[in-house]
Amino acid sequence: MEYGIIGKKIEKSVEVMKNRRGKLNNKANPPLTIPEIDSIMEELKKGEFSLAVDQVQSNVKIHERINEASLQVKNIFQDIRQEGKIQPEKIKLIKAEVAPVIAEAAKNRDIYYLFEEMQVDNQYTYRHNIGVGIIATYLGMMLGLSKENLSALTLAATLHDVGKTRISDSILEKPGKLTAAEFEEMKRHTNYGYELLKNIPGIPPSIALTALQHHEREDGQGYPLGLKGNDIHHHSKIVAIADVFHAMSSDRVYHQAMPFYKVIEQMNSDMFSKFNPEILLEFVNRLMSILVGKEVMLTNGRIGTIILINPYDPLKVLLKTSTEIIDLRMEKQWQIERIIGE
Repeated sequence: MEYGIIGKKIEKSVEVMKNRRGKLNNKANPPLTIPEIDSIMEELKKGEFSLAVDQVQSNVKIHERINEASLQVKNIFQDIRQEGKIQPEKIKLIKAEVAPVIAEAAKNRDIYYLFEEMQVDNQYTYRHNIGVGIIATYLGMMLGLSKENLSALTLAATLHDVGKTRISDSILEKPGKLTAAEFEEMKRHTNYGYELLKNIPGIPPSIALTALQHHEREDGQGYPLGLKGNDIHHHSKIVAIADVFHAMSSDRVYHQAMPFYKVIEQMNSDMFSKFNPEILLEFVNRLMSILVGKEVMLTNGRIGTIILINPYDPLKVLLKTSTEIIDLRMEKQWQIERIIGE
């Protein structure tokens, strides 16, 4: 909900009432009475309800469009699997019909809703591309990428796992742990994706590079080339974060989705090793900011409401309990265990 919309409603209501009183009493800006204040509050509540209904309707609509886009990606990837190559028409279809859905979903300020939306327990291989596209685009918007750069990032994120079309379903859908040989084959999806994308006319080189590099890590411990820092394309760094976040957030054949806060906690612990710290700090701060006002349980069993996020250490929040204010920066032995109601 945007405060500005509600604020305008209040200002308008106050102005109308003041004008009415001014005309009756021939005075400018007379004080409001209690009944008038109650009337404003009633209008405020109606406005909040109306906005809430609008938000629900908007979420339902984008949910349907995400489902349609996921089906389109599934069909496109199946065609690529059968043909062994990517036809330029498939890229045009993604740009024209899938990318706009991703861009619309990424504008949703309620990323907590998107987190729930992206928890999937079937068709992971295909729906994952939509989820990563949404998260990467959301993050690209927060980082202030240009329109052209953002469009390229959305396409790169949507196609980052296209190399998996050359991996057998027996590996992709295996419910247990992969053998060493199977894991090595799975890792080759980055090279396969690069080969599929590198010669397609009309797309920037960053698309193929992202497919190749999205499993590279800042400390050089990634694959396939063990690249470090500045040797990794900026889009690849963003997609790497989106890819891991969505994977940990989703039900898959071999593991259940991690709780929202645990995902944030795990990614935060990797900030200065696996991922670009500037990009990841922005992402974690955005994720934590939506938790303001939510109840959480600490590792000591205490329950409180998050009232403030520390931008430099976003997991060390300020909490209000029924009896006190707790600053987790000062209470280093305590941490958030879970979000109440999750």
